[in-house]
Amino acid sequence: MSDSVSLPLGAMEDVRRENEKRARRGEPLGVFVLTFGCQQNEADSEKLLGLASMMGYRPVETPEEAALLLVNTCAVREHAEKKVLSIIGGLQHHKKKNGALIGVVGCMAAEEHRLEELKKSYPYVDVTLDPASLARLPEAIAKRLSGGGRSFLRTEEATLAEGIPPCRRDSRRASVSIMYGCNNFCSYCIVPYTRGRERSRSAEAILSEVRALAEGGAREILLLGQNVNSYAGECDFATLLSRLARVDGDFIIRFMTSHPKDVSDRLIEVIGREEKIAPAFHLPLQSGSDRILRAMNRRYDTARYLATVDKLRAARPGIVLTSDIIVGFPGETEEDFEATLNVLRTVRYDMVYSFLYSRRRGTPAATMEGYLSEEVRADRMRRLLDLQTSISAEIGKTYEGRTLRVLVDGPSKNPELYSGRTEGGKLVHLKATPADVGEWKTVHIDRADAYAMYGTVKESEDTK
Repeated sequence: MSDSVSLPLGAMEDVRRENEKRARRGEPLGVFVLTFGCQQNEADSEKLLGLASMMGYRPVETPEEAALLLVNTCAVREHAEKKVLSIIGGLQHHKKKNGALIGVVGCMAAEEHRLEELKKSYPYVDVTLDPASLARLPEAIAKRLSGGGRSFLRTEEATLAEGIPPCRRDSRRASVSIMYGCNNFCSYCIVPYTRGRERSRSAEAILSEVRALAEGGAREILLLGQNVNSYAGECDFATLLSRLARVDGDFIIRFMTSHPKDVSDRLIEVIGREEKIAPAFHLPLQSGSDRILRAMNRRYDTARYLATVDKLRAARPGIVLTSDIIVGFPGETEEDFEATLNVLRTVRYDMVYSFLYSRRRGTPAATMEGYLSEEVRADRMRRLLDLQTSISAEIGKTYEGRTLRVLVDGPSKNPELYSGRTEGGKLVHLKATPADVGEWKTVHIDRADAYAMYGTVKESEDTK
């Protein structure tokens, strides 16, 4: 567990007083956060909105209304970074029109070459903050509002900032970060270089946050970390889960992401025992080839991975299993790829999230030989998706006729239907009302396809 840092209350108060003056003059005080990337970034954006609210800004729905524009960035893929840079370029007219402050935060702001690019080629960007520096936002804004220069802030120390009240968009489905950073250094991944070393929040702080969410009516609480299994507060992750499952309230607990090398037998036992833990597990495989796994520095082999799957299914029958797959890692042969397809056939995931390998500057894999052509990678991706779609469709059929609890999210793309998720995280379309949003409903599954189910709400609360 890492040392905590205090919020810059003095700078926060300076900004709040300045904003009070601006409000009296009728100037806009909106804050707009544009978020890219993972659910950890979504959670970080809620904290950024919370910080901004403490300084007198109010969340708004469009950048045109904002006096403070924040872009929370992702660095996982080069293409995504270029898209974000284009969007940042388009924000400069808001500065010209109403003097809006522009901040670029998150993983891109931790990359040295991107930071230099933002300094030199984007002069209208007022502040950058890497993921470990988000709590310093008041400091940077206070400096700029008082006539100071631009700020490019990076925090080298492994610290944590507690006490930031997140501005949650959804009180029924809430995310709670339990740790930050990553120590795994998979050869393809930029995250350890942008988010730093692992830091775990205290168990008591997490428990306090979860209790407050449960008392506020939360129905689903998602625990977040780059590798939640390596949580190391005052207890291990299995113990933390067990304690959280005893918090009063009608909610379920999800968590992501897990690293296969750190899934302990005790964690599996807790998942099997505690009903409040969702019957779902996201277990990234990345490749079914032991040779490629070694090149990826994943530190497990397929035998160990498959043994973990067997233990999970024995402990929690019917558990929904999902995974991540990288297609076309440097040097991947047809034999390696077939090994991945064989794992899909063996495990029979409910769903996989598949990605074409793309080079990330600063990672070991970026300089590896054997980079595959676009044609080869695309063909392998098509074959993988075809196989997984057929597996998902077969699994979907087994749900027809069953009755499940579904948490209603809101209207679907079909204006006549709403969407929700089962306790296992499966998508369900159903007829509902606005009053049902954020509530558990008992739903009979009428039909299912590969990636969605369609059901009817029942009066009875009995499920089977």
